[in-house]
Amino acid sequence: MLFQNGYVVKTYQVCLGRNPVGHKMREGDNRTPEGTYILDFRNPKSTFHLSLHISYPDREDSLRARQSGFSPGGGIMIHGFPDGFTMDDLGKQRDWTKGCIAVSNADIEEIWQLVPDGTPIEILP
Repeated sequence: MLFQNGYVVKTYQVCLGRNPVGHKMREGDNRTPEGTYILDFRNPKSTFHLSLHISYPDREDSLRARQSGFSPGGGIMIHGFPDGFTMDDLGKQRDWTKGCIAVSNADIEEIWQLVPDGTPIEILP
């Protein structure tokens, strides 16, 4: 959901990591992080159709992963689909990313225009 001044202005269908239950604990777990982060930069030349970077991992995420002997990973984005790929291609497999949040190409174009760098994002279970 996209909020402005405390009100929902738009709701989007999303695809999460292939292992969508639970907070991202380490690189390669195919989970999407949960918590409060910042959309801190954008990549117009992404492998996927546009992408907005999520500030994962934070200090807590890094500490938790390293205490378990793992890298926390990174490169978590909100992005569109690869060229030629649509929501219709997913069938029943709705969660397919390696931990990112994917939306349709039309949706990421809209989000790209509406949401400036520095915007907080809250990812809830």
